[in-house]
Amino acid sequence: MSATVSFEVTSSHGPQTVSLSYVRAGRGEPLLLLHGIGHHRQAWDPVVDILATEREVIAVDLPGFGASPALPDGLLHDLPTMNAALAALCAELGLDRPHVAGNSLGGLLALELGREKLVRSVTALSPAGFWSPAERRYAFGVLLAMRRLAERMPPPLVERLARSAAGRAALTSTIYARPGRRSPEAVVAETLALAGAPGFAGTLRAGTAVRFTDDVPGIPVTIAWGARDRLLLPRQGVRAKRTIPGARLIRLPGCGHVPMNDDPALVARVLLDGSR
Repeated sequence: MSATVSFEVTSSHGPQTVSLSYVRAGRGEPLLLLHGIGHHRQAWDPVVDILATEREVIAVDLPGFGASPALPDGLLHDLPTMNAALAALCAELGLDRPHVAGNSLGGLLALELGREKLVRSVTALSPAGFWSPAERRYAFGVLLAMRRLAERMPPPLVERLARSAAGRAALTSTIYARPGRRSPEAVVAETLALAGAPGFAGTLRAGTAVRFTDDVPGIPVTIAWGARDRLLLPRQGVRAKRTIPGARLIRLPGCGHVPMNDDPALVARVLLDGSR
């Protein structure tokens, strides 16, 4: 069952209340899971049950995505605000330096938390922030096209397309290498989540000038990249390794940008190994 937690984050207009929706499962050392832009915490569903056998898993809807409301006026969807919100979330839930794993935007946020020494380990799956200017423009263009398509499609059409493997490929092949493996219900839910996310525009706008250029010393870092990632190209993983020389760089064969669906067993193993 999902729950919601609220806490205060400082802004130029004084303290503002932020609310985040999350689910918690399993027992063991805590592992915080952060999804990508336009997605929701259900992106982690293919691996949560596996992870929960060895970790206490906390999967979060980021501000303005999934079931989490948009940030209040005065708070930007930028990295300092996200750092503050996630740190406050951990404090509110009693998570003392959890392990953290993230995908895409969530991978960038995980690395930011690692840079600030707020977590025990970082596992980043195709993290944002290691792009060239041209690669960023390409990725943002694809994301905007996906958003506009999702906004314009009536829900009955989304449901009809999701019933077939070909339709699921049409809706999600940009992020999945094996879209036919995603259930029709999941494809409908994430398409509607993308269309209705109030945090999408602000998050994309805040990412325009973002590049991750700092090392993350002192904690274990794993960076894993889908070999068939069509949104953030795999060569960006090489740049990530140069930026964070102590990180493990892992190739995920047969996986796209959101690899949890493409190979749940492999991704779960990477996350468990990265959080040991």
